[in-house]
Amino acid sequence: MLGSTGSSARLRFRLLGPLGAEAQDRPLDLGPLKQRLVLAFLLCRPNTPVSVDTLTEVVWQDEPPRTARKNLQVYVSTLRRLFASVDAGREWLVHRPGGYLIRVDESELDTLRFQSLLRAGREAAADACDEAAHERAGALFAEALHLWSGPPLAELGHSPLVRAAAERLGAAHVSAVEDWAEVQLRLDNPRPVVNALADLAEQHPLRERLRALQLTALHQAGRRTEALAVYSELRQQLSRELGLSPSPELDACYRAVLTDQGSAARSPRPPARAAADAGEGPNGERLARAATRAPRPQPCTNRLPQVPAGFTGRAEELDDLVATVRSGRRLVAVTGPVGIGKTTLAVQAAHWLRDDFPDGQLFVRLARPDGTVRTPAEVVAELGRDTTSDEPAPASAEDALSAWRTWLGTRRLLLVLDDARDVESVRALLPEQGPASVVLTSRAPLVTAGAAARFELPPFTPQEALDLLAAVIGRRRVCCDPAAAEAIVTSCGLLPLAVSVAAHKLSVLRHVPLAEFADRLTDPHGLLDELAVGPVAVRLPLGDQWNALDVPERAALAQLGPLPLSVPFTLDQAADLMGRDHRHALREVERLIAAGVVVSPVDEVSAHAARYVLPPLTHVYARERV
Repeated sequence: MLGSTGSSARLRFRLLGPLGAEAQDRPLDLGPLKQRLVLAFLLCRPNTPVSVDTLTEVVWQDEPPRTARKNLQVYVSTLRRLFASVDAGREWLVHRPGGYLIRVDESELDTLRFQSLLRAGREAAADACDEAAHERAGALFAEALHLWSGPPLAELGHSPLVRAAAERLGAAHVSAVEDWAEVQLRLDNPRPVVNALADLAEQHPLRERLRALQLTALHQAGRRTEALAVYSELRQQLSRELGLSPSPELDACYRAVLTDQGSAARSPRPPARAAADAGEGPNGERLARAATRAPRPQPCTNRLPQVPAGFTGRAEELDDLVATVRSGRRLVAVTGPVGIGKTTLAVQAAHWLRDDFPDGQLFVRLARPDGTVRTPAEVVAELGRDTTSDEPAPASAEDALSAWRTWLGTRRLLLVLDDARDVESVRALLPEQGPASVVLTSRAPLVTAGAAARFELPPFTPQEALDLLAAVIGRRRVCCDPAAAEAIVTSCGLLPLAVSVAAHKLSVLRHVPLAEFADRLTDPHGLLDELAVGPVAVRLPLGDQWNALDVPERAALAQLGPLPLSVPFTLDQAADLMGRDHRHALREVERLIAAGVVVSPVDEVSAHAARYVLPPLTHVYARERV
């Protein structure tokens, strides 16, 4: 009950930020790290027994000492004495048959207070017609958010169970911000929403409700071009990373922005699907027109995707890439086949280089979700979201490109151009000189021929792949059956994307032995079906790669399908399968190398003696298409 809160509680605990406790406004010393871990996890499950085994895993993960149970008893006894020194008449920590529990109420624990305020705010916000109720809901949401003092329990995040609990609290915080933002938009108060959602949307780029609110707030604030760019970016990310289309609610917001319907944009229910999409051609003409209307670019903020959780390996490549950019190279390229981790490496390096580029960092994809190349005008429209001012808009798409190049030529900015498909689309965006640097990723080596430096990523080493698997499912599980773990990463072709998908699937299927899952991956007919979890599937980027090939390239790749999996092939074998002479077969193989589908030898060797490599998962996909 909200009415039960007051100032009478002498001891209060905090989880919505660093772990803390205070008595009569004075902080308490909660003791050593392991003792704080015990208290933090008990508070994450208030008034609920937590087993000794769970607390042991919280504190020591996979390597508890023989004295773990006795040590836990010491930590609990010490905390009891500490709390008794504040309130001797209260039993805070209790032992039950199910384990230990901590007794707290809403006035004593900020997470309980937060949840109570959220419930009350949502009840008030449910009255769609009462403006006073919306104002009351906004005040309750604001009070709930005021309880936060930073990322929850960040200092204890080395414990996976505590980290998972903190992530759940973080998700509740994002949801609360969304509730607050929705109420503010109903009250026609978009400006604080725009400011509040900017960083949050960068941290959660695929959260559709958050992005819909951001889009609507920008529209209500009169920033229509930026709203359209937000939608365009999200639509591409959803398709590319999850294989999904925007939700009906998000589409409704987008149509409201397109038709400039402010009242529809504020509506809590999406308008019916209409012909608002009519006239939007496949080549992004509407975005191109937005580029011509966009103000000239001005200083921007850092806009980089988050690095995937559990990023591991690539230490040497990462150091080399960062050092190369710092050496003053203006254009650095990262190449390799699908799933090799080009984008992840480039983004991680860009985060490391943040202090080297005071004018900002921008990330943009150069291909549409269907694999076709975006026009420079489309790309400039997206870049303009973060680099706009109130100056007069350029008169044409060419003027917009010229304005962008002029601006970039005077800024020390890092631009990450992802998934380049042709040289022209890259060159059109870059000035001839200036202090900016560009990191370019591409599957096709020839696209990067003009780069000052090029890094061709190899697959993971077996140890790097096993480290990634262990980072997701736990090292104990990997160590229990190392042969099966190695078989899994080998079946994944040592590709970071495939290993990551397999690891996350196993983290959900905790009951499945590694040996059983490894056996599933031995069947090439079901391999790609197994490398999928929820909406994330390895087949999606492989299909994107296939769609980006022209018809002769697809035919040549399909003809190589009968080759033995994971075995290098020769020109003689390719010629036999293609039914061509050596000269024509060599031409087809080299076209596939240029497209980034076939990997050529590293050492110099004659074309007839060379042993070419078809990446395993690309090979399996080609067999499927046949």
